[in-house]
Amino acid sequence: MIGIINYGAGNIFSLTAALNRLGIPYGMINEVDEIASYDRIVIPGVGHAGTAMRKLQESGLAASIGKITKPVLGICVGMQLLTTFSEEGDSPLLNITPLKTLHFEGRITEKVPHMGWNKVFHENESPIFDNIKKDAYFYFVHSYFIEYNATFTAAFTQYGLKFSAAIQDKNFYGVQFHPEKSGEAGERLLLNFSNLY
Repeated sequence: MIGIINYGAGNIFSLTAALNRLGIPYGMINEVDEIASYDRIVIPGVGHAGTAMRKLQESGLAASIGKITKPVLGICVGMQLLTTFSEEGDSPLLNITPLKTLHFEGRITEKVPHMGWNKVFHENESPIFDNIKKDAYFYFVHSYFIEYNATFTAAFTQYGLKFSAAIQDKNFYGVQFHPEKSGEAGERLLLNFSNLY
């Protein structure tokens, strides 16, 4: 069963609606000792990385997430939280994966935020992309991105520059796009994650 980290900064309704459509059981994690009740963990997120990090710290969950040995999936800001640092509010984050979250502004000439459907090219054979086209479209809404790094990138996207659309670091996975809003490809990714051990 999937446990959703409920720290008040996630777009939880659209995620739970997608899990309900797929028949994937889930529950909410409000406190550290509830983590043990679930096989897989999702960190959702919409909004400001620094604010999200502060809420995780206030709940006591921040110190425990990096110790989880089960599969963990960060979505959007939830993915950014896995990195060391965000330019959004100059915020130190969970420091699980040695990458930084950077602002598009000043680095690209395209409109910010990056919003809408874009092609995602997966690489490094991450299991969350099993049975998904090599160049499938996913839905994005974000102004900050995670720098591309061949070691940790599970998929990349081009929008003014090449950046990580998905990362994997051991049992930690992250996607910058919203799988719950990405049609068939997004649903397949959620199903793949729900089957990880």
